[in-house]
Parts: sequence; C-alpha cells; structure tokens
Amino acid sequence: MIKALIFDVDGILAETEEAHRRAFNDTFEFFHLDWYWSKETYHKLLRITGGKERMRAYQKAHPNGLRTLQDPEIRAIYKAKMRRYRDLLSEGLLSLRAGVKELIAHALHRGLRLAIATTAKRPHVEALCRSCWGQEADEIFEVVAACEDMGHKGAESNLYDLALDRLGLTAQECLAFEGSQSGIASAKAAGLAVYATPSLYCQQDDLSAADWVSDHIKPDHILAITTGKAGP
Repeated sequence: MIKALIFDVDGILAETEEAHRRAFNDTFEFFHLDWYWSKETYHKLLRITGGKERMRAYQKAHPNGLRTLQDPEIRAIYKAKMRRYRDLLSEGLLSLRAGVKELIAHALHRGLRLAIATTAKRPHVEALCRSCWGQEADEIFEVVAACEDMGHKGAESNLYDLALDRLGLTAQECLAFEGSQSGIASAKAAGLAVYATPSLYCQQDDLSAADWVSDHIKPDHILAITTGKAGP
C-alpha cells in the first residue's frame, strides 16, 4: 500500500516555467543584455539542468553578437533572476495546477505523507508554497529534498533516494509525480512507481515509462492507486 506521495515542483504542483522564463527575460533587460528567450528557445534550454547552466549553454551556442559574460556576472544575473521570480510569485502570478490542492487536502485527511523531490532550490519551493497555499513548505510537506541537497547537477535520482531515506519508507511504499521524460527516468532509477502528467513545456515528451499517465491530476484516481484499487 502507498504511504507517501512525492512531488516534483516545476510543472507538477504549478506551471512555473513561464514565470521562470519571464523572470529571466526581465532580468536580462534590467542588465541591458541583448538576450531574449522565446518559448521555443526556453523549451530547448529546459533539457539542461540548472539556470546558470542554461545561461552558459545559451552563450556558448551564440558566440557571435552576444555580450560575453564571465562566471561572476552569470552568478549575479541568476541571483537577480531568482529575486525577480520570487517577486512575480508574490504578485500572485502563479496558481496550482488543477487538482493539486484537492489531492493534497484529501491525502493529508487520509493520513498519507507528503514529500517533494526537486532540482529547484529550496527558496523557490518556499516562495511557491507561500504564494499558492499561504504556508511554509514544511507546514505542508514532511520532507523537501531540493537542489541544495544534490550531490551534483543531473543526479535527480539522488533526490528521490534522499526523500525516501528521510521518510523512512521503501520505494514500493511511495508514488512519485513527474511531468517530463527525464523526471520519470529519475524516479524509476530510485525504484518508484510514477504518475505522470505532462507539464506545459513537456507536451511532446514520451511519458510511456510511467505507470500511469494522465493529461491532468485526477485526485480520485490517485487516491484509488494508493489503496491498490485503481487499474492502469
């Protein structure tokens, strides 16, 4: 029987990537950079883990016509971008994906434990929870395994292993929620069953490796899965 639900953040709890893209572009403009990330460009950059890493990759792919940034500048711009992102959240730009608030409420009522495993930074998780729930992350989620807890970038499965360890549960006792092909692979590498629902920027991803795939969060179906009463 499933005892805990483990959620990714970006694209699962909320469609955050458009807010990230806007924050990047607003920050580029503030720093007088001739950079602009269209939706198509940002979709490609999401294949790379980490905001600073995406900036470096974008600069490398456009060696001509762009001002060259050194690492200290990239770090400063990214720090400003995160401040802008948190400002956008405080302005109420984001809302939870359909079904998420209901699922969380019903899960807590039934005694299911909740956790997060995300490559996002902890302040980003906190900002989202304050914006969408008006609560701190640890008031909702028993465990938050975030970017700062990773051994190195690109090792998302480490976060699932860490979440399991902190929960004191086996992979067979938990259900992971992911919205991308790479996220599903990470959860599967940790031995987890996966409920997949495509996020905005991953509509074309192959999600077939997940145990269940839905176009949106369906609380009743998910709760049935946790008791072993749901089919594929």
